[in-house]
Amino acid sequence: MPPPHDAPGPGELVAAVREFLERDVLGALSGRTRFHALVAINVLGIVERELDLGPGQAERHRARLRDLGFPDDAALAAAIRDGALDDRHAELKDALTAMVRDKLAVADPRHLDD
Repeated sequence: MPPPHDAPGPGELVAAVREFLERDVLGALSGRTRFHALVAINVLGIVERELDLGPGQAERHRARLRDLGFPDDAALAAAIRDGALDDRHAELKDALTAMVRDKLAVADPRHLDD
């Protein structure tokens, strides 16, 4: 971890809290409190994955947009709505599939079929 911060880093801190909830707290809970603890554990897992995968995904996302010729998601969405990419179906499908896969890798990687 670069200065001015010392170890542990954000990912390690989030992982420690998630593991504490999973290992030491969850078993003692029931009902609504257990449900909310499970939600918190899931959220912490998402944060861990975003910290780990996010920078690389952001760079790949920018590259995909650039390759398609758009500065941002809003411009891409507008072009899709307007039919401007109808003649680039295969290229668009590949880019959108990769974008969704990256989102799933963070949100819930169990839905990936790798």
